[in-house]
Parts: sequence; C-alpha cells; structure tokens
Amino acid sequence: MQVCQTIASIRAEVAGYRQAGETVALVPTMGFLHEGHMTLVRKARACGDRIVVWIFVNPTQFEKADDLAAYPRDLDRDLAMLRAEGVDAVFTPEAHEIYPEGAETIVETTRMANMLHGLVRPGHFRGVTTVVTKFFNIIQPDFAMFGEKDYQQLQVIKRMVRDLHMPIEIVGVPTVREADGLAMSSRNVRLDADHRQAALVLSRALDHADAIAQSCPTVTELQNQIASLISSEPRATLEGCDIVQAESLAEIDGPISGPTAIMLSVQVGPVLLIDQRVITP
Repeated sequence: MQVCQTIASIRAEVAGYRQAGETVALVPTMGFLHEGHMTLVRKARACGDRIVVWIFVNPTQFEKADDLAAYPRDLDRDLAMLRAEGVDAVFTPEAHEIYPEGAETIVETTRMANMLHGLVRPGHFRGVTTVVTKFFNIIQPDFAMFGEKDYQQLQVIKRMVRDLHMPIEIVGVPTVREADGLAMSSRNVRLDADHRQAALVLSRALDHADAIAQSCPTVTELQNQIASLISSEPRATLEGCDIVQAESLAEIDGPISGPTAIMLSVQVGPVLLIDQRVITP
C-alpha cells in the first residue's frame, strides 16, 4: 500500500493504474476509521480495480475551531486498517497542500447547500463540495463512495457531479450501525457512557417515524412526533428535523407519499450527531 502525502505523488501513483488500464474507486474520509469506513472500502473493491482512500480533516467544513481541534485522529491505526483491507493507495496531505496560500476559489450547490442541515451548520456544505472537487481533480476516480448517513451530503455531491459534468459515478452506501442501532461515526468516541446511551434516541426516533409514516401523516405531524420523542431524552437537544422528498430534497406538500428522507441533527453532550432514513409509506 502506497502512502502519498503530496499531490504529485498520488497523481503519479494513479497514473500507473491508468497506464495499466485499471479503474479507480475513491473512498473519501476524515480518518479515525471504523467499520462504516471499511464497508465503503469493500464496496469500492466491488466497483473498481484499484482503491484509493483519502484521509484529510478538512478545515473549511468546520464552523467552530474547537470542533476542528477536537476531531479524533489516529493515522497509524487508520493505515493499519486500510492495509488489512487491501487498499492500494492512501492520500494523506497537509492542509497547505490542498489549500495553497491565497486560495480563493470555492464550489457550492447554491440551493442544496443552504437548506436543511446546512442551516444548522452554515458554510459546511460549501467546504465539503470545495474539498471534494479538489480531490476529484487530483485523483480523477471513476467511482467515489459516500455513506448514506450523511444523506444531504450525498445528494449535494450527486448534484455537483451532475451540474459540473464530472465523469464520476457516485455510489451511496447504506449506514452501518452498532448492535444497539447507533449510526457509526468517528465522533462517537467523544461521547461518555451516559451520552452514548442518550445518543440512541436518534435511531429510536427514526424507528418511530418509520412506523407512523405508514399512515401518511403530514410533515408537521411527523416532525412533532419526532420532537416529542427526542425531548424525552434530557441529554439530547433536537437541532434539526428535516423531512423532504428523497432525491431532490424538495419540500413536501400535504400528506407524505413516495420516497421520503428524514434527516436528524441532535446535540448530545459535546457532539452534534446526525442520522437519517429514507422511508416509503
């Protein structure tokens, strides 16, 4: 497994794959890997001849400096996990490599980045689409894997790739969960035992919403049910509950019908957690 720290070195590595006529599947990560990331890697193996993983804690998608500083990191552990999965190359650049001095260009989906979860974290998706565009330009993969847990992010990336005519297939991978239902996230390590237990309210709320959605309630009725359940957990604060059409993220008029995305943002102790589910009443 090749570990590349510069743009020149990862481009040279990928050029070798291209010369051999091989396709490339990319797995974007911010490190501190878990089983959810390994699921993305395994899906990448099914899609492309070569797997490239990037590990980069992107500063432009963090609203608060202390949240960026607190993001967990363990590069040696990450590399060992990726080596065991047979990854071909890992790109681990420093921030100045990706954002050279004087950089001023951004990429943004103007509607989809500034709605729903984007209202909870202003500028977050602009940071995501900008850095993803940079990595797509650097690596030029045939496929890129994104987890469905970050559902709005997945739809934003799909729209960006469509709008900018990028020749990349975006592959959504279902959310991987712990045995008790908590969506796997690198942020979970920051939860103490009490907050870890409290965090289960997200998956309980989604289970409840899925069950009552079968009676085709309105969005407001479903949001009220979710808010009531989450408020029953004193250590959790609902920051956002978005219920929209699954692919377009458009508002729903009248009773819920057809594929519908439910996206939750919940503050649990020091950590903002997200979870989602797509339901079909």
